[in-house]
Amino acid sequence: MKASYKALAATFGMLGLALLLVPPCSAQCGGLGRPMTFHSSWQPQPGPIRLLPVSFATGDVGEDRDDNDALIVGFWHVKFVSKDSKGVPDGTEVDAGYAQWHSDGTEIMNSGGRPPSTGDFCLGVWKKVGVRKYKLNHFAASWDSTGSHLLGPANIREEVTLDPGGKQFTGTFTIDQYDEMGNTLAHVQGVITGTRITVETPAESVF
Repeated sequence: MKASYKALAATFGMLGLALLLVPPCSAQCGGLGRPMTFHSSWQPQPGPIRLLPVSFATGDVGEDRDDNDALIVGFWHVKFVSKDSKGVPDGTEVDAGYAQWHSDGTEIMNSGGRPPSTGDFCLGVWKKVGVRKYKLNHFAASWDSTGSHLLGPANIREEVTLDPGGKQFTGTFTIDQYDEMGNTLAHVQGVITGTRITVETPAESVF
């Protein structure tokens, strides 16, 4: 029994020494930092523990590098109104819905004018092209009214300008519906408006 206790004590003693000699490592969630270098000559140094200052840097993914003013990022209530579209009277609300513009240059929209069975979510990418001016290229897979036959891709393009306060935007849009062979089935154009939605936005403001 005494031999067992001695062996156990020796084991824990070696484990404790090994933990003391392990170099410090950084905690990362899937980080891709430089590999750590181990030095065989490293020795623990006596003395008080010292805390080293740490600096944190923020990324610049999706930032507007011209003026660092990416006000387009956020949640928007959008409306598409026809203007100068052949066969569609001016002032006709073509679509309305909710769009989110993300800081990584992507965008997603929930279309209120399309039944869910035909695909009411679509995706886009955006780029800043001037002071508070942005361009969007957006695609959706369109199906017929029964949701059983694929028509082809729909392409929405927008050029919008934010107001100085960043709470509204206005601009122009085009919507082109193609078949799977690339033939144009329909074209609509007009004016798009967007109103920012925040955590304080009441429900009545989106009607």
